[in-house]
Amino acid sequence: MESPEPSRIGDRSTSDVVVRLRTHEGRDDWFYCHSLILIEKSKYFADRLSEDWPTCQILDSRNCVEVYCEESDFDHHVNFLRLLYVVIDGSLEDIWHGVKNALGILRVAVELECAQIVGACANYLEAMPWEEAEEDEILKIIPGMGSKAQPILARVQPVNPTAVLRIFLSAIKFATSSPPSAMNDLKTSAQEQLEYMLTEDDDAPLLTADQEVKFEVKECVKRLFTRFSNMLEALLCGPVESAYEKGKMQSFQSYLSDLSWAFQILNKLEIMKEFVNSWVGASDKIVLVVEQASSVAEIIETKLKVIEVAAKVLEAIGYGNVILPTAKRLHMVKVWLPFVRITKPLIDSATTNSKDAPELKIDGELWQSLESTFVSMVLTLPSEDQAEILTEWLGTENIHYPDFTEAFEVWCYRSKVAKRRLADMLGNHGMANSIL
Repeated sequence: MESPEPSRIGDRSTSDVVVRLRTHEGRDDWFYCHSLILIEKSKYFADRLSEDWPTCQILDSRNCVEVYCEESDFDHHVNFLRLLYVVIDGSLEDIWHGVKNALGILRVAVELECAQIVGACANYLEAMPWEEAEEDEILKIIPGMGSKAQPILARVQPVNPTAVLRIFLSAIKFATSSPPSAMNDLKTSAQEQLEYMLTEDDDAPLLTADQEVKFEVKECVKRLFTRFSNMLEALLCGPVESAYEKGKMQSFQSYLSDLSWAFQILNKLEIMKEFVNSWVGASDKIVLVVEQASSVAEIIETKLKVIEVAAKVLEAIGYGNVILPTAKRLHMVKVWLPFVRITKPLIDSATTNSKDAPELKIDGELWQSLESTFVSMVLTLPSEDQAEILTEWLGTENIHYPDFTEAFEVWCYRSKVAKRRLADMLGNHGMANSIL
């Protein structure tokens, strides 16, 4: 005996119910269906076709179930009705036709209470890659769909803090490891994501910067600086010609870029002091290396990178974020002020020369920020040292940069009123002693 032919949607000869799909815009389509399938697959239709729900008789004594939907969801409702007639066992992966369509069908399946299609659709969405717009849509829709749809959100759930710490430590070790140039893109990506993890924007930082995190970051940066120092020694000890070969200068620039990034991380974690002291100690050698070089485009780019790192360090010192003794502050001014004075015109010339100008990416506020930093640092020095620096500034052709006018005015005022201030202080001190 032959088995009965399976029911097919739209088969009027065997249909005993019509699903009337309607929209508020006036669309009205009839789908000839079978009550056995509707009742078996959908609790919504089971309720609508039960004796407890009044139904409307239409042609050929068929029951009619009206379903209203938005115009944008009409096709998803049609696909849902067709899927009720499909054996969903995981063997037909192409029945969903992409994430967007599957998401629409899922909404309908939840609304019309079809557990089989909800489960199969959720499994499909959970396994598929999502575009950014699709992910946003999923995050809007899925949370209100109940427990069966929740596995879809597994990939966007908050991560265990231990897992976050593990990936952070792995990334910081890689980002400061000076890998081969072929891996520069991966290193840059790691650096960008590490900075993002520590940044407080619309969301809290992904990682809490506890003592373990700070210790590991400091150790990684210390190893990076040690390798940079070793390269400085090698460049100074080797023949001058070979020191400035293209490959070596590229490595030197790479170290400077990594150090600039590392300083940003240390700044976020408020642990800059060790880095600043290391840079202070290496400053003479850094300047010597780049001053011995020619003025070819690559060397100018190297000098710019040196200034960018030096500017960060000088700012930390100049504004009291890292406290250094007078001798070290004076040393930094005497090393970096002449270097910046000489290098700025070279960089300005390179960026305005349209023929063979290197592609230099300069922070528009770099020079202004450096000028303000130098003024701040000079004004923290003893007045005699200030006088020496200002005398040199007034007697050079580089009087335009940095502009020490503010420092000069403050020094003149302080110097003029110094004796009166001192006398006032001593007088007040003597009066206080007599009262006591």
